Amino acid sequence: MVRIDPAFLATSEALGELPLCHARLQADARFPWIVLIPRVEGARELEDLDPGQRQALMEEVLAAGAAVRRTGDALGRQVTKLNVGQLGNVTPQLHIHVVGRRADDAAWPGPVWGAGVAEPYEPEALATAMRAARQALGIAEPA
Repeated sequence: MVRIDPAFLATSEALGELPLCHARLQADARFPWIVLIPRVEGARELEDLDPGQRQALMEEVLAAGAAVRRTGDALGRQVTKLNVGQLGNVTPQLHIHVVGRRADDAAWPGPVWGAGVAEPYEPEALATAMRAARQALGIAEPA
């Protein structure tokens, strides 16, 4: 079992497990945003994945993009551009951000990192976002 860096636990909500990655909804209501964390011990860079894992990751990034779009739709904020990033400067555990953007969002046209302060989801909006993301990713709702 790969340990998830505590920084992710403090800033996101668990969506569930995909074949390679643990998926999380970033806890910032300004943007539909999913973080994928490959369950590969010690992985810090894409080069730490074997070719099959890299291929699986790309498929999961595409699925997360569709889930981000569905989340934006469910929240009444259609996503018009997807940003995908793998930084790891602050949290070195390998992870991929898939962020839904639109021309009227809080950071447009710049990057979301360092743009203002994260806004927490209202409980009903969080439930809507989680449900939409899980449905799009094919992750069952927790019991």
